[in-house]
Amino acid sequence: MHILVKGRNISVTEALERHALEKVERLRRFFDDEKSASRAEVELTHERNRSISDCDVAEATLFINGTVLKAREASPDMYASIDRMSDKLERQVRRYRGRQIDRWQGQMKNSAPAPPEPEPFVVEEEAEIEDRIVRTKQFQMKPMSVGEAALQMELLDHDFFVFTSADTGDINVVYRRRDGNFGLIEPAR
Repeated sequence: MHILVKGRNISVTEALERHALEKVERLRRFFDDEKSASRAEVELTHERNRSISDCDVAEATLFINGTVLKAREASPDMYASIDRMSDKLERQVRRYRGRQIDRWQGQMKNSAPAPPEPEPFVVEEEAEIEDRIVRTKQFQMKPMSVGEAALQMELLDHDFFVFTSADTGDINVVYRRRDGNFGLIEPAR
């Protein structure tokens, strides 16, 4: 597993880098072969805002066979942030591996999500909407099933996930509803 440790607003000392590497390296035991967990990125950040008490942030991104796992923790001490972040990432890897094993054994626990209910939306001026867009992200979308997309959304701890449907090739969105269930948005035909 290739691990990259970088810092933002903080100089990454050799001891700090070694601590982060040791913590993320522990995750290697969950993978049978070297290829399954190919890369991990750890970013250590010191927030310069005096009003934030938890100013030392440790964030890790783990890339596993096209699946992305992320963990972020903040505390007043960088070593504590790294420890808490690695524990959180380990829980995510355990959950990911457990579901992967269940799938391999043919014991899919989740049923198909309920069809989404139409939600009303407010039409705003185009210029006002463009002014509110503060960040743009780009990412690769590999074709996957709805179940895989829901699992990826849970692993990332997001409220929605955009993916390419393996069945139709269309772009779909799976999202978490307020009642805890999942919804699926797909293009009309």
